[in-house]
Amino acid sequence: AAAQKLSGGIGSKICGTSVKERGVGAGGPASAFLHGSNYFFAVVYADLLPALDGDAKTMTFLQEVVDILLAYIVESFDRETKVIDFHYPNELLQLNNWELQHEPATLDDILISCRATLKYAIKTAHPRYFNQLSTGLDMVGLAADWLTSTANTNMFTYEVAPVFVLLEYVTLKKMREIIGWPEGRGDGIFSPGGAISNMYAMLLARFKMFPEVKEKGMSSVPRLVAFTSEHVSSCDLIAYFSPLLFCQSHFSIKKGAAALGIGTESVICIKADECGKMIPADLERRILEAKQKGFVPFFVSATAGTTVYGAFDPLIAISDICKKYNIWMHVDGAWGGSLLMSRRHRWKLDGVERANSVTWNPHKMMSVPLQCSALLVREEGLMQNCNQMHACYLFQQDKQYDLSYDTGDKALQCGRHVDIFKLWLMWRAKGTIGFEAQIDRCLELSEYLYNKIKDRDGYEMVFDGKPQHTNVCFWYLPPGMRYIEDKDEKKKRLHKVAPVIKARMMEYGTTMVSYQPQGDKVNFFRMVISNPAATFEDIDFLIEEIERLGHDL
Repeated sequence: AAAQKLSGGIGSKICGTSVKERGVGAGGPASAFLHGSNYFFAVVYADLLPALDGDAKTMTFLQEVVDILLAYIVESFDRETKVIDFHYPNELLQLNNWELQHEPATLDDILISCRATLKYAIKTAHPRYFNQLSTGLDMVGLAADWLTSTANTNMFTYEVAPVFVLLEYVTLKKMREIIGWPEGRGDGIFSPGGAISNMYAMLLARFKMFPEVKEKGMSSVPRLVAFTSEHVSSCDLIAYFSPLLFCQSHFSIKKGAAALGIGTESVICIKADECGKMIPADLERRILEAKQKGFVPFFVSATAGTTVYGAFDPLIAISDICKKYNIWMHVDGAWGGSLLMSRRHRWKLDGVERANSVTWNPHKMMSVPLQCSALLVREEGLMQNCNQMHACYLFQQDKQYDLSYDTGDKALQCGRHVDIFKLWLMWRAKGTIGFEAQIDRCLELSEYLYNKIKDRDGYEMVFDGKPQHTNVCFWYLPPGMRYIEDKDEKKKRLHKVAPVIKARMMEYGTTMVSYQPQGDKVNFFRMVISNPAATFEDIDFLIEEIERLGHDL
C-alpha cells in the first residue's frame, strides 16, 4: 500500500517518464516487491556509465533504485507495516541466494537484491522502533547522504573536498561555541563513532602529558591509569543466569586503553550512585590510591547521558578534581551531548565547558543519518601535533592555499568519510531552534511514559525518580508473578520475562525495545526515545503491547 502511493509520482518521474511509460513492467517496484522488471533482464553493470551510450540505461536503472527507496521510506513511517519481517538466520539464508558468483548478475537481479535487502531490513525510521539510541530517518539528512555518496570524495585535503572541509570547520566551531568555549576556539574532527572519538581523547590526553610517547612508545612513560564510572554486572548474577553474557558500560574506554597499549587493567571504574551518576568522592579516593601505588592518572572520562540509565555525571565536581590533580577531563556526551541544543535541558551538562575534550554524536538524539560523531577539543593544534606524519604525497607544503584546511593529518585515518554534510544541511534546514524542539519533544515523550507506568499495576521502575534523559528503565511483571513471595524465585523468573516479550515483539513485528541486566538487577526494559516520528499514541501502544505479549508468562 505504501509503495502504491508513489506510483506515477515524484519517484517515477525524475527521468521525465513514469515507470509504465518506460515499459519497465506494470508499476515497477510498486507492483511486486521482489519481482524484477523485463527491462533489465539482459542488461549488466557494463552497460551503464561510463559505457558509451550508457546514459539512458543508467538513468533508468537509478530511477528504479530511487523508486524502491522512496517506496521503502513511505512504508517505514506507516504504522500499519511491521517494524521487522523477522526470520531466523538459517531461514533467511535459505530464502535468498546471496552467494557471490563468478559471472556478473543482470541488473534485473540487482534490483531484486535491493528489494530483498529492504524487505528484511529493520525499519529504523518506524515510529515504533525504540531499540537503539539512533532511530528515525530525517529526509534532509537522507538527501545529504545521497549527495555525499554521489560526490564520492575524501575528507583529508581541501583540494579534493573544498566545500566539505569548510563546512566541517564552520560546524565544529559552532559546536564548540555551544559547549561554551570562548569564541568557539579549539579543534575537533568527525570520526566513525563515539568509541573512536573517545579513543582520540585518550590519545590526546596521553600525548599532552607525555609527548615523547609518539616517537618512543609506551616504554618511555610510566604506568598510566584512566578513570570512568562503574556500571558492571555482578559476576555471580551473570554466571547464574547466562555464562556467556557480560554487560559493561563504557566498554569504549577499555577498548581505547587496549588499542593504545595502556591495557584494560589500567582503566579504574568509579562507583556510581543508584541513578548511575559517578560519585566524585570515590573518584578522588581512587586517584589518590593510584598515585600512592606509583601510577600516573592521566584521563578521566565523565559521562553525559549513560547508555542504560541516561545519567549525567556531576561535571563541575569532576572538573574540580581533574584540575586539582592535573588530569585530562573528557566528557563522553555521545548520547546526552545533544541536550546542549535545548535551553530547557542543557543544565544537565553544567560544567562541560571545563572539559578538555567532548564526544558528541549527532546521529543519536539529533537523528542525523549514521554515522556522525564529533570529538571537540579545547586546545587548538594539539590534534595536529599528536597525529601528523607529514605524508608528502598528500600534504605538500607548497600548495597555493592555506594549509591549515588540510585536516587529514589530524586523523588516525587516511581515508575519511564525509559525515559533516548531513549534519550541516539538517542544521540549515531546521535551525538550532528546530533541533531544540525535536529534543524537547523526545524528552517530553519519555516523561509521559514514566508517568504512565510508575504507578501502573505490573510495572516497577529500576531506580527511583524521573529519568534525566529519554531512558526509561522498568520491569514488567506478568499477572502470574506479582504475588510470588520467594524473592529468589521471583527474580529468577523475572529475568526471563523481558527476553521472551522482546522475542515476541520481533516475531509479530509490532515494535522493538531493548533490555539488559545491570549490576545486581535482572533483565529489565530500557526504553529510549530519539525518533522524531514517535507520538504519545505510540507510547500508549507500547505499554499495551508489552502487556499483551507478556500476559501469560
